Amino acid sequence: MSTMFRPWPWALVGLTFCTACLSFAKGGRLLVIPVDGSHWLSMHEVVQELSVKGHESVVLAPELSMHIREGQYYTLRTFPVTFSKDLFQELMGNNFHKLFDPEPFLKRFFDKITTLKNATDMYLSFCMDLVYNKELMKSLEDAHYDAILTDPVLPCGALVAQYLSIPAVYFLRGLPCGLDAESTQCPDPSSYIPRLGTENTDRMTFQQRVKNILYSLSHNMVCHMVYSPFASLASELFRRDMSIVDVLSHGSVWLMRTDFVMDYPKPIMPNMVFIGGINCASAKQLSQVGM
Repeated sequence: MSTMFRPWPWALVGLTFCTACLSFAKGGRLLVIPVDGSHWLSMHEVVQELSVKGHESVVLAPELSMHIREGQYYTLRTFPVTFSKDLFQELMGNNFHKLFDPEPFLKRFFDKITTLKNATDMYLSFCMDLVYNKELMKSLEDAHYDAILTDPVLPCGALVAQYLSIPAVYFLRGLPCGLDAESTQCPDPSSYIPRLGTENTDRMTFQQRVKNILYSLSHNMVCHMVYSPFASLASELFRRDMSIVDVLSHGSVWLMRTDFVMDYPKPIMPNMVFIGGINCASAKQLSQVGM
């Protein structure tokens, strides 16, 4: 093999769906609400490609971030946050490496839960600083964006899209607890769809199906801890009872940053588009040494 297989051009099919949510005239306006970290590194490639195609992108991010910076292909707009800068640096710089420490299982488990809870509190604080910034939200409404591109693993972008009544384009690897299936009303039976972490396939024994259900229950507990605060925020903002599914179901297009053949057979909905290979956009050729 002289070059690495790079399915990146197929991801442009997904971008076609993304641009379809923009204005039909050249030069649609896109509001990008990313999730910091590795999530943004992949989304950056999409924003760049949309800019090349003539669309205007505005990236909206909290003033505290790890990787989101000024860029050539978009306008960066930051908003002030009340979260402590010292706590942010401690959480992002010190706590996550502890997840890989060779500690006993129970200690690692509770460390993960604590870290996840702290991260949730931080991102919820960021989201509240955004949606309760009346001047900022009014300016976003007056800008008349054609669509919002966001990662729904943290649903603040989805919430903003629903508040502004504009289409939401989701860019994601997947969501825990089957939230992607539930939000798109996609069939997701435990007897057929293997759950994350079970190592099951789509052909399971009775015992494996029981294991599938038990894993789902444990995942649901974690998801309640992570997503229920965002659901409460949405209920307060829209002044009606809302679940996290009510928030995520606003998505018009789901760009699935994975490959169907590399996961497992499962039902999908018409607005779920696989764009596997997009993470290879900036990859180099494989070394010829040892081949």
